[in-house]
Amino acid sequence: MRPAPETRSILVTKGHGTGNDFVLFHDPDDSFGLRQADYRRLADRHLGVGSDGVIRAAHTASSPEVSALLEQEPAAVWFMDYRNADGSLSEMCGNGVRVFAEYLITEGLVAVEPGSTLPIATRAGIVDVTRSANGHYQADMGRWSLTGVDPLVRARGIDVARPSLSIQAPNPHVVVALASEKELEELDLSVRPELDPEPAGGANIEFVVPADPLVVDGVGVIRMRVFERGVGETQSCGTGAMAAALATRHWAGAGAPHHWRVEVPGGTLAVRMFPTEEGEHVSLSGPAELVFQTTVEI
Repeated sequence: MRPAPETRSILVTKGHGTGNDFVLFHDPDDSFGLRQADYRRLADRHLGVGSDGVIRAAHTASSPEVSALLEQEPAAVWFMDYRNADGSLSEMCGNGVRVFAEYLITEGLVAVEPGSTLPIATRAGIVDVTRSANGHYQADMGRWSLTGVDPLVRARGIDVARPSLSIQAPNPHVVVALASEKELEELDLSVRPELDPEPAGGANIEFVVPADPLVVDGVGVIRMRVFERGVGETQSCGTGAMAAALATRHWAGAGAPHHWRVEVPGGTLAVRMFPTEEGEHVSLSGPAELVFQTTVEI
């Protein structure tokens, strides 16, 4: 008779940013040694805590895939080890990095006063997160780029395949413009849209409708729904909101604003594009909320 597999108790926190929800836990040196199936179980909404992704708070120095980032930014001592709901690795998460900052502060792992900035190591590089007095966070997500390969997108609820704009920001995104609020609302994202060609590493897929008027008081306004890679439709996607704003600005042409308000099913996010010495950066602002803590057996 085989012995029962070893189990361990893990204290986890549930948090969300505009409805994009996460399970977070503190395991700085990967002593738990969780497998992909364990991350998938934590994210399972029927058998686990339930979330769009799982975040392990890890020491940057003891994480070989990102430890070299300490040469660039010695203060980035915490690594956001982010996994999608299916347990697969992801570069990072725009909503998740704000929730991660809130988690580190609440757990007493860092001290960040309003107006101060916390550098966080991610698989996409260093992300600087600034804490505001109103409980929101702004994350400088760095540079972005067009990939040059823009798939045709087929989705339930859309009569014909639509063109897209493919953007790396820093996760891979495919953005599709829709003609009306009605099209956006009738879109069926219970099944993953088809991409032709299919990106080698997959992509998040955003569907966007511009407001009428598009610009209000110098700020562009759009609505968005998203099918996240490795997850499905979510209430929000931070890097997806950035990609949607970047794509809309691209389509709008000269004179389009560099500040955007992106309305998602879970709330509202702010996106800003700004110049730096290394090229244009894009930032994401929004709330971060911790909901509850519980102990789970893995």
